[in-house]
Amino acid sequence: MSNIRTGVPHLRIARPSRDLAAAERFWVGGLTLDVLWRATAAGPGGHDLLMLGWPDAHWHLELVAGDVPDPTPTAEDLLVLYLDGPVDEDLVRELERAGGTRVSAGPYWDRWGVTVRDPDGYRLVLSTRAWSNR
Repeated sequence: MSNIRTGVPHLRIARPSRDLAAAERFWVGGLTLDVLWRATAAGPGGHDLLMLGWPDAHWHLELVAGDVPDPTPTAEDLLVLYLDGPVDEDLVRELERAGGTRVSAGPYWDRWGVTVRDPDGYRLVLSTRAWSNR
């Protein structure tokens, strides 16, 4: 029996990026994700790639640059982190210093957190809510 329904499988969120250095400043310098792996176009994949996350998390964010389509994020392209508590304003300032822009994501997310647009235009929501699958 597959463990796909147990929540154990690792999740990869892959996105194109115009500028991996700017993206790294935002996600690593601002949000404090770790660089889990890095590759260049000279490597096996044939493009520049950055994998970011926390080593003990069951997910990672993969950013790809080079011969890939330009990012075309919409207002619904959200990466939501459920903090189960208040959003640290110092963290929001760090994300802004690292190239992010605080934006509105609509009444629901504005009520339940803070949204910051990354250098590629994708939105990161820092939610004050706890994760619930109900």
